Amino acid sequence: MTLTQNSPLSQQSKQSTARTVGRRYQSLILMLIVTVAMLGGIGSRLAYLQLLQGDRNRQLADNNRVRLIPRQPERGNILDRKGRILAGNRLSYAVFLWPISNSQEEWKSIVARLAKLLNIPEKNIHDRLEQAGYSSPVLVRIARGLSPAQITALAEFSQDLKGVQVQAEAVRNYPYGDLAAHVLGYTGEMNDEDLKAHQDEGYRLGDVIGQMGVESAFEKQLRGEWGGQQVEVDGAGRVLRVLGEKPARAGNDVQLTIDLDIQRAAERALGNRKGAIVAIDPRNGSVLAMVSRPAFDPNLFSTYITDAQWKQLQNKEFPFVNRALQGYPPASTFKIVTTTAAIESGKFQAGTVLNTFPYLEVGGIQFWDWNRAGFGPLGFPGAIAWSSDTFFYQTAVGMGEKNLIQWTRRYGFGEKTGIEIAKEESAGLVPDENWKKAELKEPWYVGDTVNMSIGQGYMQASPLQVAVMFAVAANGGYRVHPHLMLDNEDARNWRESLNISPDTLQVIKEGLRMVVTSGTGQAVTAPGLPDLSGKSGTAEDPPRPSHTWFGAYGPSNNPEIAVVAFGENSGGGGGKIAAPMVRQVLETYFTGKQSTGSASPADVTSD
Repeated sequence: MTLTQNSPLSQQSKQSTARTVGRRYQSLILMLIVTVAMLGGIGSRLAYLQLLQGDRNRQLADNNRVRLIPRQPERGNILDRKGRILAGNRLSYAVFLWPISNSQEEWKSIVARLAKLLNIPEKNIHDRLEQAGYSSPVLVRIARGLSPAQITALAEFSQDLKGVQVQAEAVRNYPYGDLAAHVLGYTGEMNDEDLKAHQDEGYRLGDVIGQMGVESAFEKQLRGEWGGQQVEVDGAGRVLRVLGEKPARAGNDVQLTIDLDIQRAAERALGNRKGAIVAIDPRNGSVLAMVSRPAFDPNLFSTYITDAQWKQLQNKEFPFVNRALQGYPPASTFKIVTTTAAIESGKFQAGTVLNTFPYLEVGGIQFWDWNRAGFGPLGFPGAIAWSSDTFFYQTAVGMGEKNLIQWTRRYGFGEKTGIEIAKEESAGLVPDENWKKAELKEPWYVGDTVNMSIGQGYMQASPLQVAVMFAVAANGGYRVHPHLMLDNEDARNWRESLNISPDTLQVIKEGLRMVVTSGTGQAVTAPGLPDLSGKSGTAEDPPRPSHTWFGAYGPSNNPEIAVVAFGENSGGGGGKIAAPMVRQVLETYFTGKQSTGSASPADVTSD
C-alpha cells in the first residue's frame, strides 16, 4: 500500500519525528549545565575561602598542627638569714590536655577514663576544658603530683588518650614541713576569682600563685616569667620540629630575717599548745622567729589536696590563723605602757610609792589584786616585779584614760605593725569613749580605765605588737618596725623615738630586771644565760581557761633579742606556762642548745 502525503498514517509519522529531534543532545546539555553550575559554585566557594576567609582558615590549619607548650618558671627560693632554704622546688609530674586535638564529643569518653585513672571528678576536667576553650592549642593542666602508679596507668592507656600528655614540672617544696608555715604561707593554682583579680598582670589559666604569708607578700619577686615552645606536630600529636622557643625566667630568691635555728627552737617550745611565739631583734625589728599553733603543712597545697587531707585540717582549730598577728588581751605585760603613761603624764614621779591592797573599789565595783591580798607599799619597779594590780589601778585613776590611751597608741597598739605579711595581721584594739559609744552604746567609765591599765577589758594586742612593746624598753625608747625581709640598712631606718624620758626608761628597765631576779618571772632563768629582763601576764577569758603571756629580752644591759610567748586558753599563769617557752628559745640563741621537746610548765606561783 502506498501512503499519500495527506493520509492519517503519514501525518502521525511526521509528528513522531518532530518530537524526537535533538533528544540525543538533551542529556549532554543538562550535564553541561549542571557541571558549569557545580564548578561555578565550587569556584565561588574556593574564592570565598581563599580570598575572604583565607587568613582565618590558615590559622585554623596552623592550630591543628602547631602546639604551644608553655614552660612554667621555677619559683624563687625563700631563704633564712643564713641562706638556708625554707621553701624551694622539687620535680613532679602533671597531666596536660591539648583541647584542640579532639572535638567536644570525643573528649567525653577520654575525660571519663581520665577521671577514673586520676581520681578526679569528671566535671572538674570538663570545666577546665570549657574554660580554656575546645579550640585552644595551648596545653591545659588538669592534675599535678602524679604517683608512679598513675604515671604507669596513663602510659598503658596512652593509645586511647589522644591529646593527653604527662610532663615534668617544678612544684613548691617546704623541706621542714609545717615549720614557719604561717610565715612562709603556701602556693596553689589560681581559682576563677584569683584569675579575674590578676588577669592584667599576665597570669593565665593554671598559674600558681602565693596564697598567704611570704609566698603572697613577695609574689612579684618569687614568681618569675613564663616561657614556652611552639612546635609542629603530626596527626598523632608527635612533635616534628620546634618552631620557636622562649626560655622561662626563674623567680628571684627572697632572703628573710628568720633564723632557722631560733625558729625550730620556738616551734619545739610551743609544742602542740594553741598560741604563738615571736622573737625579734629589738635594735631594728628583724623577726628572728614567728610560730603559731595549730599549724598546717604547706606541702599539701603544692599539688592537689585530697578530701581526706582537707577534712583532717578542719579537725584542727583554725590552723590557718596566724595567732602571732591576732589580737588578745595583753594582760600584765601591758604594765610597761601603764608605767610609761603614768610617769610621762606628770601625775606621778618616777620615785612614787603607793600602798597596795587586796582590792580597789571604783564606781561601786571591787577590782581585786591577782594574789587577793596586796603587796604593801611599792614603787614602780616593785609593782612591775610583783605585777601588783591595785598599784596600777591607782595610777590609772590618777592619770585618767586620755593619757593612758594616748601612750598606748604611741607604742603602736591599735594599728598594724607594718610587717610585710599584713594581709593576715589584725590591728588589735585600743578602746576609747567614741568606740564604746559606737559599739556598745555605753559611756566610758573609770572602771574601763582601771581594766585597761592591766591589759584587760576591751584592750586587744597581738604577740607581735607586744614584742614591739618589749623592744621599746630594751632599746632605750625606740618603737621598731618589725620586718621579714633581710636588710642591711642601719637600724635607725627601722625605728623611731617615742621621746620617753630617761627617768621613766630607767624605772621600767629596773622593774623588768627585778621580775626575773626576784619577781614573777624567775622561771625564765637557766645556767649559761646572760642577765635577762622580762614580764609575765595572765588574762582572764571566762568561761574558758586564762591566756598566758611572758616576754623577755637579753642581755639586760645590751639586748640582742626579745622573745614573747603566748598560750591561748592554756590556763595557769604567765610565769608558770609561758616563761619556760621563752627560756627554751633564749637557750638556743645564747648557747646553741636545741631542746628535743616542748617547754614544761615551771613549778611557780605567779601572775
